[in-house]
Amino acid sequence: MSEPLWTRDAFVEATGGEIRGEVADLVTGISIDSRTLQPGDAFVAILGDRFDGHDFTAAALDAGASLALVAADRVKDLPEDGRYVIVDDPLDALRKLGVAARARTHARIVAVTGSVGKTSTKEALRLCLERSGKVHASVASFNNHWGVPLTLARMPADTEYGVFEIGMNHAGEITPLVKMVRPHVAIITTVQAVHLEFFGSVEKIAKAKAEIFDGLEPEGVAILNRDNVQFDLLCFLASVAGVRNIRTFGERPGADSVAEKVSLQPGNSSVQAQILGQELTYKIGAAGRHHVKNTLAVLTAVVELGADLALAGLALADMRSPKGRGEVTELEVQGGTINLIDESYNANPASMRAALAVVGEAPVKRPGRRVAVLGDMRELGEDSERLHAELIDPVKQAAVDVVYCAGPFMHALWDQLPKAIRGAYSDEAKGLTETLLSEVRSGDVIMIKGSLGTRMGPLVDALKKEFPPVDDTAAA
Repeated sequence: MSEPLWTRDAFVEATGGEIRGEVADLVTGISIDSRTLQPGDAFVAILGDRFDGHDFTAAALDAGASLALVAADRVKDLPEDGRYVIVDDPLDALRKLGVAARARTHARIVAVTGSVGKTSTKEALRLCLERSGKVHASVASFNNHWGVPLTLARMPADTEYGVFEIGMNHAGEITPLVKMVRPHVAIITTVQAVHLEFFGSVEKIAKAKAEIFDGLEPEGVAILNRDNVQFDLLCFLASVAGVRNIRTFGERPGADSVAEKVSLQPGNSSVQAQILGQELTYKIGAAGRHHVKNTLAVLTAVVELGADLALAGLALADMRSPKGRGEVTELEVQGGTINLIDESYNANPASMRAALAVVGEAPVKRPGRRVAVLGDMRELGEDSERLHAELIDPVKQAAVDVVYCAGPFMHALWDQLPKAIRGAYSDEAKGLTETLLSEVRSGDVIMIKGSLGTRMGPLVDALKKEFPPVDDTAAA
């Protein structure tokens, strides 16, 4: 029988709480969502952007929660016969629990940040490190002020490798998170024009990303993208933060880990690389040159964490792009099939260019077409119109045949498009649904991408509903 995640006593000591009611001896998991809570989980009643967890405490207890971590000033509103650990602030107590989880483990820890590719890089690290030992990693994109401490609090004591994703929208957000994680290795995938509305310049974004150095363990390693324009600034900021060990990755000669030969195929890539002086040939089970570059960072981290490089290289063949982040689904249409590339989770200028490049790399059997369905990129500030209009270059480079645009910002691109490749424009994504469904033809490669608030996901769902996936299991 495996060890419980937390004993009652250890949980109470870490959170500094007070027990009330018949709290179970063992805690088998940590949850902040009563809908997905498993019996034995501790339920943490945090105050979110839209919901207050205290409103769902009764449901969590009914679902079999071992205890509910609740605020002292809300206990009067909760069931009298509940099982509680009472604290001043449940989110702060969750942070303390995360710090305690980090303190008790001997795991080697890696943290990932960057403007683009955090989640896919985190998932690649999980895949690679699982070949060498017990891995604990963030689920989904749990990379913010509650996601990071929650992931830490869920980390078993016997974890051998911990993988954490750390995100930010504003300066100062990464520092408190990385000081909890205390990584041995820190990766910055790249720095690009993302969240410009809050920063004003890419250099300020670089400085915010460089906060990841603040929590790096003594003699820790920073892994940086040598091809990125902000590379020199990041090196300087690492030095200022006292980081003495910097490793680099990229596709240009001079990086510590470099791709020497790359072959891009539909749905995957083959790479011949030097990883910190070791030759390695490997296959990536996901399409796109951006994945090639990020796997160089992943494999560099594997070496620095003391895991097996050869086994990690083999593991990358199992890498897949998740739903909303490049997932490819083959759909049945009249006369044949189409390939749907789902990039609907989010968008910024760098990720939009990467997604369009994937479309350009995809083989198309005529009369099929390369189709791009593009929604607004949010949080770009006063440069928004220009950055949308500049997408005309990657659209042309990808030889896209038809472009559909959604959202007021994307009108700047629509104005730049040659009439021959204009599909349709709508102020809202849902306005494209009927036209898109009616104009699909056999052989098409259709890529859908936009910021989450633009709601491009329902377009993906509409296509899957209208045209059944060839492989229902893969599409599920």
